[in-house]
Amino acid sequence: MCGFVGVLRAEPGKPDRHDHSSFLKRNQVITHRGPDDEGYYTDEFVSLGFRRLSIIDLESGHQPYHYEDERYWMIFNGEVYNYVELREKLKKEGYTFKTESDTEVVLTHFVSKGEKAFADFRGMFSILIWDKQEKKLVGARDPFGIKPLYYMQKEDEVIFASEKKSITLVEQFEEVNPTALQHYLSFQYVPEPMTMTEGIKKIEPGHYFVKKYKEPMVFKQYFHATFQPITTERNWVNRIQNVLYDSVNVHMRSDVPVGSFLSGGIDSSIIVAMAKKFNPQIKTFSVGFEREGYSEVDVAKETADKLDVPNFSNMISAEEYSKKLPKIIWHMDDPLADPACVPLYFVAREARKHVTVVLSGEGADELFGGYNIYREPDALRLFQPMPSAMKQMVNRVASVLPEGMRGKSFLERGSTPLSERYIGNAKMFEENEKEKLLTTYYENEHYQKITKPFYQNVKREHPVNQMQYIDIQTWLRGDILLKADKMTMANALELRVPFLDKEVFRVAREIPVHEKIADGTTKSILRKAARGIVPDHVLDRKKLGFPVPIRHWLRNELYDWAKQLIHVSETDYLINKSLVMKLLEAHATEKGDYSRKIWTMLIFMLWHQIFVEGVYSIEELQMEDEIVSKVATYR
Repeated sequence: MCGFVGVLRAEPGKPDRHDHSSFLKRNQVITHRGPDDEGYYTDEFVSLGFRRLSIIDLESGHQPYHYEDERYWMIFNGEVYNYVELREKLKKEGYTFKTESDTEVVLTHFVSKGEKAFADFRGMFSILIWDKQEKKLVGARDPFGIKPLYYMQKEDEVIFASEKKSITLVEQFEEVNPTALQHYLSFQYVPEPMTMTEGIKKIEPGHYFVKKYKEPMVFKQYFHATFQPITTERNWVNRIQNVLYDSVNVHMRSDVPVGSFLSGGIDSSIIVAMAKKFNPQIKTFSVGFEREGYSEVDVAKETADKLDVPNFSNMISAEEYSKKLPKIIWHMDDPLADPACVPLYFVAREARKHVTVVLSGEGADELFGGYNIYREPDALRLFQPMPSAMKQMVNRVASVLPEGMRGKSFLERGSTPLSERYIGNAKMFEENEKEKLLTTYYENEHYQKITKPFYQNVKREHPVNQMQYIDIQTWLRGDILLKADKMTMANALELRVPFLDKEVFRVAREIPVHEKIADGTTKSILRKAARGIVPDHVLDRKKLGFPVPIRHWLRNELYDWAKQLIHVSETDYLINKSLVMKLLEAHATEKGDYSRKIWTMLIFMLWHQIFVEGVYSIEELQMEDEIVSKVATYR
């Protein structure tokens, strides 16, 4: 687990001292991703910089790594868990190895198979490989987007980085992408490949690129996460158990201590229970809030006790939460209005005191049908036989019913096509709300512009499979994996996600809907597979995720902070701030629960302070101790 930066120049030429100094800054600003080692390679076309968090082959895993008389140079962030098997295969083909690292295996396999090698890797990765002889840069990102890879094309160079700040730091600009902002207000994150910064994009998951000298970048997809249910299989429980045990086993390959996050739910519990087979005293880590009803720490401790594994936990106060927000948003690179990113930061900080690697349960919901919203198609089945004209009539009737009236939402959802109502697990502002809120609204940038191409790929699939597919393409990489990578790497902690394994997905993609959504619950077949492995008290618990009490805090502990942030934010050129203030006041006086919409705006304003207004210095944001928020004293 590491971080890197790369610059590919359009014309050959040795970088001068100023350019090299700037390149060092790009690499050093992500020291948190790799505090153990750094390395550099520069020639007339390319500069590669690397920060290492040592996990496998601690002595010999230095990067940039070269091969074949220095023809190939590689920087590689992540882990390829099947490197042991690939190395044995390559040995039989006549290749020899100098180290025990997965890095050498990754580059050797690329030398053997070229771009086809990426489809063979089982793991999480972003990779840059420079071929000096062919004057060609090749890069790739893992199938689900666990590891990030940003890039910016300029006339004289292309810049690549594990974090966006490595690009913007030297460019000294942070121009807001207004299209990205408009979509952020719908999704609560910036949908890929966009970022909130004009001109900077992400390589998409399951894709690689080739950039030859004097030629444009060419992108190709090597992995596509589609569902293909089969109805002849009956042995789902054994298949799921076997593939998960195998995945957890390979995900525990490490030369440093491995622990696991543990909440009160089934996903992390099954990971811990299976990991215990390979490490009986695996350490587990949990987090909660000092408000009743917003903590799963007690349930997690009960699970740890019954599994007989150590558990470490901490509780977060509203004051701690708000003090860490600037640092957390800086690490995020782009605004993410999911309040759960903050507790994830705190539990990662606690885990780093004990281990260097943690396992986590991300991806189980998307693969096995775990979100409650996936039960909606069954609840709305009575609308299915209705003619389109009748649905339209029902929708018109529902639209004139008073807000909050019982049955209004049910009628609206039932009479609206899935592709027009479902954009993923979070939907913040409607289009008519964004039109009032934004100073510039683009009618051709409706949120369906993001989701429509995905729906076209699965238009003949069951609605539940469609929803899972949409979430994998949007919510999973835009929210879940973004915060997982950023919050753990902020603490120099490697996070591994055994559910998001290619072999696990091969099983999950074949499971019929009636096996996933059954018995009045979600993830039905996964719960059956977990029975006898995890303690009974977690099997049928309602999914909570990381519950965060912002609804209460914005009426009490964080009200003054929020009001002051809205007041001083220099976002008037983008946002009608008076509407945001009205939302806050309406929420504070309990005229409605507008907490998530308010939080979406507050996080953007804080991001704008950090990256556009420059209210905080990089030195402050990199400090390990608590940052005193400037919101109340600015100006």
